[in-house]
Amino acid sequence: MKKCWIILVATLCVLLLSACAARENTDIPASEDSNTDTSENTNTQEEETKMKMNVQIGDYTFTATLEQNQAVNEFVEMMKEGPVIIEMSDYSGFEKVGPLGKELTTDNHQTTTTEGDIVLYSGNQIVIFYGSNSWSYTRIGKIDDLTNWKTALGSGDVTAVFTVAE
Repeated sequence: MKKCWIILVATLCVLLLSACAARENTDIPASEDSNTDTSENTNTQEEETKMKMNVQIGDYTFTATLEQNQAVNEFVEMMKEGPVIIEMSDYSGFEKVGPLGKELTTDNHQTTTTEGDIVLYSGNQIVIFYGSNSWSYTRIGKIDDLTNWKTALGSGDVTAVFTVAE
């Protein structure tokens, strides 16, 4: 019986010492803390340097933050040659869709869109959302400020002009 107590006490001591040693190893030196701040600053800088485009619909102009993919690169090249003008039709009361006139590289993923999303559908259709839908799309961008978005889109067909933001 005495032997069991000795083993139990020895085991508890080992566990207690292991816990203390593990606790000491979890302290982060001050130099590592500064790396975390630098990482957060880098992320903020990346957000600020993301490419933007303008979307003009009637008298309203909106800025959108672009995704980083091959379709966006190709779309930006189109916009650099001149404004990309797309006649867009209302579809199902949640989106406007129009032919791009050119096939872009797709990177489709099952997506649930929200208001302000801009996507590529079927490789050659640009879709802008004022509602929500789930489908397989290639993301192009997202409107930054949705103020007057639904007003600009209205209830019928619209002409959208896409340009690279300066």
